[in-house]
Amino acid sequence: MTNWTVTATDAARSPLNREYNAEMISRYWGRPTHDAEIDAYERDEQDHDVPVFLVVSRDGEEAGCLGMRFLGDGVGELTRMFVRSAFRGQGAASALLTAMETEAAERGITTLRLDTRGDLVEARSLYAKHGFVEIGRYNDAEYADHWFEKTLKRLTSSPPLAMS
Repeated sequence: MTNWTVTATDAARSPLNREYNAEMISRYWGRPTHDAEIDAYERDEQDHDVPVFLVVSRDGEEAGCLGMRFLGDGVGELTRMFVRSAFRGQGAASALLTAMETEAAERGITTLRLDTRGDLVEARSLYAKHGFVEIGRYNDAEYADHWFEKTLKRLTSSPPLAMS
């Protein structure tokens, strides 16, 4: 079992954002991307509203990230799920999702949503494995092909200790 550490950080300062953007651009176009293309995307197209941003690491090395924004009415939206290729298939993405669900519930979020693209087959499989179900379009994301949702279990306080 791999020991993952998940911490909150500032999305704008994380180098994982640029790696995520590079991979999303490359996979979408089916070719390598370049710095100018990533710069343009980050300047013109990427939304910057990610108030909750988690980074998963092992032995001090950052392995991946996951962000969440608030849509209102107890709904949070996941974004920027990314795991560096060297860490894939080792539970990093699951650790991020589990930690974010806890974070969301602690902030009063009762429903998580996300959108993803058709070419991100691994992501869709991961979300289904974690109880997300495919729903109809809930946003106007230009590149999204699939939309998912999960109702979170309500946090309950710990039962009082039994007195003897």
